[in-house]
Amino acid sequence: MALDGIFLKLLLKEIEQYALDARIEKVYQPGKDEIVLALRGRGFAGKLLISANSSMPRLHFTSYAPENPSSPPMLCMLLRKHLTGARLIGIRQPGLERAAFLDFDCINEFGDKVRYTLAVEIMARHSNIILIDENGIITDAVKRVDAQMSRQRQILPGEQYTLPPAQPKVDFTELNSVGIDKVIEQIKLGKNEELSKKLLSLLQGCSPIVCREIAYFAGRGNEITSNEITNDQLDRLKFYLNRICNIANLQDTDNLSAPRMVIRADTGKPMDFTYLNISQYGIAASVKEYDSYCELLDEFYYQRDRQERIKRKAQDLLKVLSNASERISRKINAQTTELKQCENREQLKIYGDLITANLYKLEKGILSCEVENYYEADNPLIKIKLDPAKTPTQNAQKYYKDYRKAQTAEKILYEQIEKGKQELIYIDSVFDALSRADTDRELNEIRQELALQGYVKMHNKGRQKPPAPLKPYEFISDDGFIIKSGRNNMQNDKLTLKDSHSGDIWFHTKNIPGSHTVVIARGAKVPDRTLEQAAVIAAYYSRASDSVQVPVDYTLIKNVRKPQGAKPGMVIYTDYKTAYVNPDKQLVERLLKQDK
Repeated sequence: MALDGIFLKLLLKEIEQYALDARIEKVYQPGKDEIVLALRGRGFAGKLLISANSSMPRLHFTSYAPENPSSPPMLCMLLRKHLTGARLIGIRQPGLERAAFLDFDCINEFGDKVRYTLAVEIMARHSNIILIDENGIITDAVKRVDAQMSRQRQILPGEQYTLPPAQPKVDFTELNSVGIDKVIEQIKLGKNEELSKKLLSLLQGCSPIVCREIAYFAGRGNEITSNEITNDQLDRLKFYLNRICNIANLQDTDNLSAPRMVIRADTGKPMDFTYLNISQYGIAASVKEYDSYCELLDEFYYQRDRQERIKRKAQDLLKVLSNASERISRKINAQTTELKQCENREQLKIYGDLITANLYKLEKGILSCEVENYYEADNPLIKIKLDPAKTPTQNAQKYYKDYRKAQTAEKILYEQIEKGKQELIYIDSVFDALSRADTDRELNEIRQELALQGYVKMHNKGRQKPPAPLKPYEFISDDGFIIKSGRNNMQNDKLTLKDSHSGDIWFHTKNIPGSHTVVIARGAKVPDRTLEQAAVIAAYYSRASDSVQVPVDYTLIKNVRKPQGAKPGMVIYTDYKTAYVNPDKQLVERLLKQDK
């Protein structure tokens, strides 16, 4: 993982610089595998997020603290009991292991001074957060590990804490020039393999991206294998290893280390992070430098963590919507097939007319008849199938009846297919709203909307007072105009149809699920800059947030109306113009009102 031992050392140095001697004001547990410590010290206040999530283990100060559950879990209550008011007196890391120990001076229930330690183990699926007392005894942990789960190391209350088994790798903090020479000798030994893989198996505290960068530098961009490395490449390798050795020992006199995020050039999305300047991707990626390691991690993990958190909490809604979407799609396909069968209905009427015109020469009991088709030129003969159990008149009436049935079915099928398509559009809009939901309150409002539409059932919470409805996102344009954007379909309806006035300007992405966005004009002429910023906001809060040149329609509110019986958020509009804009996260965050 990118958060390797050296990166962790640099990160802990930064956290120590700000938080040492700070006290814990509050302890939160937003999820089963994460803890947030609200710290306050002299001239400092921040929230330290500690996560043992198997795919995103980490610790850093955060500006995006997750929403807390309505009632704290038992582990959270235990941590509050022991750590509230505690003072952070030290941060330790054994070698370059991916483990951090936060030492706290605490006061127990008898008023005695005691020491507790939070062990943060950042080890993929084995990641954990463990509370240890001053005797090294485990008080509790985010993930308990019993003998059935691991015979070597149990993490249970009352057990003695032991470090995870160390890997047989070289520790950079113990290296000197002689040690680096020995590492290079080890590289030449054993099977011939890519240099980056060999480095990864030998060096402690180096992530795959760092090992690839070392190999890239040594080979001047060419791929190298361990047994075929040249003397020139060995010299470059030794030089680069010496650089990293200085960084690991916090002796980076050349200031080569800095928080850096690697961003894909094609999508603009974060793909990796490290403390080195990365060249291995060429023009396929760019590197962005940050002011702090915490800021880097906070930004890198925010989107991934948010999406995973919401996906987990909205799993039942996603399943309901997916099943509904599949069911409606199958129904539309079946109705479309049935509709095609109605295309020959005129032929049924012709058969009825021709039988009626030839009643005088037809008899009951015949299987078919061959008559002249006077609907076509030259009156060609046409063969018509008959029911021998019916009279010629009854056969004609049967064809007329089938014709009327097909005609009625065609009309109903057109209506049903269109209704199904509109419902799919609505479900798509709910999927979009779910993808942008950040908090439990937003999820609950979407859940309530789906309950009103009959998709899910709301659990009866007795007389518990429902929370106040959320307000739309609110922005202030650079020209001083208020811009509002709905969070979900119900809010979109209220914003567009109730809270806005006829002279306000309405925005929505063209044929793309997204939020309703409104510029509050109050009778004033809206400048082009505000119109463009509102279009950018509408594009950002839509499914096309990662695209470029997104089409956004805009018109006066008076030109927007809701068809009778339409689903929430579904409107039609006229007399509109279309702008093409690029979603801009930085612009949206800058214009967003801070008190929202």
